[in-house]
Order: sequence, then C-alpha cells, then structure tokens
Amino acid sequence: MQTNQTINERALVRKITSKIIPFVFILYIISYLDRANIGYAALQMNKELALSAEAFGFISGIFFIGYFLFEVPSNVMLNKFGARRWIARILLSWGLVSVACGFVQNATQLYVLRFLLGVAEAGFFPGIIVYLTYWFRQKELATTVALFTAAIPVSYIIGAPLSTWIMDNVHWFGWSGWRWMLVLEGVPAVIGGLFCYFYLIDRPQDAKWLTDQEKAWILDELEKDRQAKPEAKHLSTVKTMTNPKVLYLSFIYFVYQCGSLGVGYWMPQIIKGFASSLTHTQVGLIAMIPYLFATIVMVLWSRSSDRRVERRLHSAIPLAVAAAAMGSIAYVGNPYVSILLISLSLAGLYAFKSPFWALPTLFLSRETAAVSIAVINSLGNLGGFVGPSLIGYVKGKENSATLGLLFLAVLLVISFLMTFFIRIKETRAGQV
Repeated sequence: MQTNQTINERALVRKITSKIIPFVFILYIISYLDRANIGYAALQMNKELALSAEAFGFISGIFFIGYFLFEVPSNVMLNKFGARRWIARILLSWGLVSVACGFVQNATQLYVLRFLLGVAEAGFFPGIIVYLTYWFRQKELATTVALFTAAIPVSYIIGAPLSTWIMDNVHWFGWSGWRWMLVLEGVPAVIGGLFCYFYLIDRPQDAKWLTDQEKAWILDELEKDRQAKPEAKHLSTVKTMTNPKVLYLSFIYFVYQCGSLGVGYWMPQIIKGFASSLTHTQVGLIAMIPYLFATIVMVLWSRSSDRRVERRLHSAIPLAVAAAAMGSIAYVGNPYVSILLISLSLAGLYAFKSPFWALPTLFLSRETAAVSIAVINSLGNLGGFVGPSLIGYVKGKENSATLGLLFLAVLLVISFLMTFFIRIKETRAGQV
C-alpha cells in the first residue's frame, strides 16, 4: 500500500510540474532575453549611438534601479490581484517597453526606457517563486525553483546565437540589426502575457485538471509543511522589510548579482576581445558554451540540495567556486582557458540560486516569505546596477575589464563567507 501511495505521490508531483514549470520556464526565458539582449546589441549599438563604456555600463545597470523601486509594491499587488492577472500585466508592459527600445535615437532615450523596463518587470521573479510555494512542498522547492531558474542560462543559450544572428542578417527597411533584435525579441512577451491570463491557475483548488482527491492531498501536504515550521514568523510588510535575517540575505544577494550580471552583460565584449575577426554570430555561439554548462550544474546541484534537505552549504559552496574562477579570468590570456573559467564562474553563480531561494521559507511563514523574497530580490538586484556599471567604469579608464572582475571576485568571497556563517537552523524536515 505504501508503494502505491509513493507512486501516486510522485505521479501527482510530476503532473503538477508538467502543467506549471514548462510555462513559467518559457516566460522567464522571454524575460531574460529582453533584459540581457542589450549586451549583444552593444556590439553594434554602442558605435551607432556613440556610447562610451561608462554609458553602456550605466544603461545596463539602470534597469535595476526601476526594478528596485517597484519590486515590493509589485509583489504586494500580486498578492492582491492574484498571480494570473498580475503576471500577465507584467509581461504585457515589459514587452511593449522592450519593443520601444528598438526605436531609440540617443543615450538619454535608452536610459529612460531601460529604467521603465525595470519598472515593468519588477515583481515577476519573486512573484513566480511565491507562486511555486502555492503548489510545491518544501522538500521539492529547490529542484522546482532550479527547473524554473534554469531558464536564465537557457535564455542565454538561446539568446546568444538568436540575437547575434538577427543582428547579422535582419536589416529590413534599412534598419540596423540591433534594432530589429530588440523589437523582435520584445514581441513574445506581449504574446506571453495574453497566454498567461488564460492559462495560469492561481491555486490548486481552482485547477480543473486536478481531481477533488488530488486537490485535497496537495492542500493537506502544504498545510503539513506549514505546521512543521512552528517557529516560522508571520510579519507585517514593514517588519519584514526591516527583519535582520531578510536584510542579511539581501546583502548576500546584492553581492551575488554584482558578479553574475557584471559577467553576463559584458561577456559578449569579453569574447569579442579574443579575436577581432570573430563575427557577431560566432560570438553568440561561443557564448552558449558557459551557459550550457551552467544549466547542467544548476539542476544537478539543486537536486543534491533537495535530497539532503540542506540549503546553507549548497548556497555557499557555489559562491566560492565562482569567486575563484572569476578572479582567475583576469590573469589568463588563453581564450580556451578563459571560456573554461567563465563556464566555472557562471556554473557557481547559477548553482547558488535555487538553494538560496529556499532559505527565506525556513524562518518565515509562506505569506511573509512572499514579501521577504520581494525585498531580498529588490535590494539584491541593486547589484545588477553596481556590477555592470563598475566594469564599465574600469574598462573606460583602463581599457580592460580586469580590475572590475577582480573586485567582483572579492565581493563574491565576502558573499560566500556571509552565506557560510549564516545562522538559520536546519533539520532534516527543513524547519527552523
């Protein structure tokens, strides 16, 4: 009888996963294409708009200022209006802004639109993370989040060759390839928003594709999860935003984002520096390699975290690997070794994500965790402004990104130490 229950349980989890994860996975790929394609656009755009390295760094990073300012309000609205309506709104608005970026004529217009893109997308990632907690138990959370966040490296795997191919081959009506790339990659977000409104289901009890028995089982299991954390706190929005553990995790994520996005936005130009003869398409194909490797490591590492029901070390160790690899890039001249080190760096950075996002649920109630995840993501994403801007500043002064990469590696060491010594109690059941 126990065997049948186990088989049914696994089958039901697979059923829920198959209904939810592929869809939100695709949405996140679209999200990251629109966020990160500016790195590939820079290969043509910087010259056409006469953008300096400092200006491009600021353009890359200002997205996160808008993101920071509207992240928590957006997540509060998601709780009020429901995931289906609010995530659809996010997709529609960021799709329209992304398309508008293809029409810019100067740096100022691009500053404004990149800021508005951050405003439009704010709330999407933490909203999906919270949405997943409505459907999946604590013991499945890291793997589930990994399957979702694997869309980040996959978006680069898809986006690198796609973006650069469009830039090299699409010049309709005399428009530059980078403009068409921004427009064509913005349209799927608008389409995704329409699909989201009609496809996404807010809660298990509303799912027509579940039987009454399946709904009851899921709700019962989620309630057991909640009761298994008797010390989990339920805090007001203001208290959540000032909770010491939430702020501590926010700083860790801030440093992480400095490194992750600092490398991500500048990698096309780093690769282009290997050989001036590389075409944009070749740069895109080479850029696939680190992200393909990172995707595989990310999923395997998250499964290890779930099997052991351990989050702290599974969050800390990848940061140490990323720091060591990123620091080494600065001293390597061989392009093959550089790609290997970039691959290790990105693998560490992405493997960190899933175990890390399971940490807030260990000491806060599900409702409070929704706001805490938004706060952590909001404050942490300011690192997305600092990292690219820092490398842009250093590259503009030194004509090399070496010092910027070294500084980001030092920050990752700090983030590793903070994560390693974090004081969150874990048990085999995953409670505080």
